Amino acid sequence: MTALWISDELEAATLGKATCAFSASGLSIDTRSLKQGDLFVALKGENRDGHEFLRAAFEAKAAAALVAQRPADLPANAALLVAADTLRALEDIARASRLRTNAKIVAVTGSAGKTTTKEILRRVLGALGNTHCSAASFNNHWGVPLSLAAMPRQAQFGVFEIGMNHFGEIRSLVGLVRPHVALITTIAPAHLEYFGSCDAIADAKSEIFEGLAPGGAALVPSDSPQAQRLVARAKQAGVSRIFTFGFDQESDARLIEIDESESSVHIKADILGKPVEARIGAPGAHMALNALGALATVALLDGDIFNAAAALKDFTPLKGRGERIVVDGVQVIDESYNANPASMAAALALLGNAKSRRVAVLGDMLELGADALRIHAELAGPVEEAQVDLVFASGPLMKALWDALPAKRRGAYARSSAELMPSVVAALRDGDSVLVKGSNGSKMALIVEALKARRA
Repeated sequence: MTALWISDELEAATLGKATCAFSASGLSIDTRSLKQGDLFVALKGENRDGHEFLRAAFEAKAAAALVAQRPADLPANAALLVAADTLRALEDIARASRLRTNAKIVAVTGSAGKTTTKEILRRVLGALGNTHCSAASFNNHWGVPLSLAAMPRQAQFGVFEIGMNHFGEIRSLVGLVRPHVALITTIAPAHLEYFGSCDAIADAKSEIFEGLAPGGAALVPSDSPQAQRLVARAKQAGVSRIFTFGFDQESDARLIEIDESESSVHIKADILGKPVEARIGAPGAHMALNALGALATVALLDGDIFNAAAALKDFTPLKGRGERIVVDGVQVIDESYNANPASMAAALALLGNAKSRRVAVLGDMLELGADALRIHAELAGPVEEAQVDLVFASGPLMKALWDALPAKRRGAYARSSAELMPSVVAALRDGDSVLVKGSNGSKMALIVEALKARRA
């Protein structure tokens, strides 16, 4: 097994002390997903302390464990790296990883599409060289340093997703990543509960420009109402290379034409002066914009955008983020992982491309603050534009949409996804296209799993 880290390097990075010499091939904070040879990092959270799982980590064949104190019940020969604070030590390892790499680094944030764009970048940069990306949605105060610390020495590209729901969070994380390109996918009314306005959200997202490596580039969505604000924030951060992408005629990377089908989208674009065509193995105008941002990033890294564009045909949507599943003649669009007004409108527009009966199963969009009920009611517009035949609504906030819908579009309403599930399952018929979407906290994945069970 190739060593990602050896104990001497980890001691130097963390100022910790190893109880014996060891090497680790990876890192993990969860014994359920830990792989043999990993360094187990015992983080202390609000509800759990990783130190309680040290025995399980070594039973799963962890190479060593990063700890703040040595528990009494461990074998005497257990390999430990003892540091003053394990989260700080993880950040130190991430900094050491960034210092030793020659990889070209990308950081991605945005109100919607950041995980999908990160995965598109994994695909297109992977066609050009060894590419390391954040796992899943590891985009918070432990996920970013964990992903960075796990970057292989031989990586040629690194892609890191950075999320936030308060000011200052991106600033601290991008300081670890120090990207060569900082990409903002879009600004939308998500986390309004904490920020109050889209301008405030744009200001928080623009913290990503503050950590750019010298000579790095900022990439801004030109179609956003906050585009000029983002450009101004980039200039305030001392960024001289600022680029835009979108449909706008003045964009540095511009979508000229899109041709959508139910399973893909073909694009024609001008990317920094080069004409590019590509077919993306996932449908929707929002997917075309995500791909455009990714290809613009490749161009800013001086990569081969034509080989990168060719790799887009193999991209497929992720579970909970647009994955398509056919169950007993019913096509399910699984968008159950997250939702905000912008992504909800995009998903409904995508459903509108279906040639069959269109069914939307929608759960609450969370963290929208005092205007949440109004914002949910306003989804009646995108529902009408998409000519959705039936809407099933779940949650106290979605009741506002339910009340705004005409009777002909009403399927059923319930206070929770579990209560709504039987009505959805009973109403579906062969040939239907079904969109399931809501914030993760609304638990719409329960309905996706119930639909999958129809074929069991």
